[in-house]
Amino acid sequence: MKRIANLSLVLMVIAAAIISGCAKKKTPTPDGEKEVVIPCSGPDFFTTNKVFRANSIGESMDQVTSKKKALTNARNDLAQAIQTTVKTVTDNYTNSRSMNRKEELEQKFESLNREVVEQSLTGIRTICEKLVQTKDGNYKTYIALELSADDLVKQYNDRLSKDDRLKIDYDYEKFKDTFDKEMEKRKGGN
Repeated sequence: MKRIANLSLVLMVIAAAIISGCAKKKTPTPDGEKEVVIPCSGPDFFTTNKVFRANSIGESMDQVTSKKKALTNARNDLAQAIQTTVKTVTDNYTNSRSMNRKEELEQKFESLNREVVEQSLTGIRTICEKLVQTKDGNYKTYIALELSADDLVKQYNDRLSKDDRLKIDYDYEKFKDTFDKEMEKRKGGN
């Protein structure tokens, strides 16, 4: 019985050593500095290969206005990230296609890009929201938003499939593959 108790104690010590060794090592903060933790931000709220994400802060004397500011800023950041990514995808997609109408296709995609981004923003969801009141009595809203990359591609496919002139040259699988490659670059965060 004593051997089992000793073995159990040894196993618990080994398990504790493994667990403490696996814990993330924090880098020390330089003297005189204090780390600031911002709600709704950090690696859990970065864009990945599956979702676009953006976060922001809004502050106001009015609670509703603080939220509106945070939402507006986060939506703008999200829209800009989507536009940049889709612009790269469409450039790569149109360059990979050998067509006589390349310039016309690029112009159509650019116009479509603006329309889809505006529509896509209705599909965003809030993944984090924190409301605090400052020492001064102001309200501060922290917010993080996300949009599924697959939902965005589906919206593009719907729009592209309805355009008779683009439909001739459009290849969904090729477009999706180009989009997925661009999103894969985002794997693991910003």
